[in-house]
Amino acid sequence: MKRRCFLVYALAPDGVSAREANDLLNEYIADKRRGIIVFHDHFTGKPHGGVAVWDVRSAEEHALLEDPGLLAGWEVRVHPLTFALAATGFAAQMEFTVEQYGGKTMAELADEEEEDERFWWRRS
Repeated sequence: MKRRCFLVYALAPDGVSAREANDLLNEYIADKRRGIIVFHDHFTGKPHGGVAVWDVRSAEEHALLEDPGLLAGWEVRVHPLTFALAATGFAAQMEFTVEQYGGKTMAELADEEEEDERFWWRRS
């Protein structure tokens, strides 16, 4: 198997609280046997769940992405990405998309950000 990034989309079943869904997704992505975790985020509101992107380098890692593990009973979908062939490719694709389709650079976006206590990445 050739190296590639995969997006995993996971929805918790009804009855799973937001806190439980967040904790389970965090445990799932913490398993380094699935590859290198590149990105993740959780959904607000219902349904609970989230997305994650992995840099997968072997058939064994890919097989574990297909195994829901802690997320058994969830709706889990695994999709290979076209341009993100490695973690660095995922970052490059993000920058390309912002520039080509958003008309801004990441630096410009950072300069334009308002002060907001929710913006954890701005804290020192």
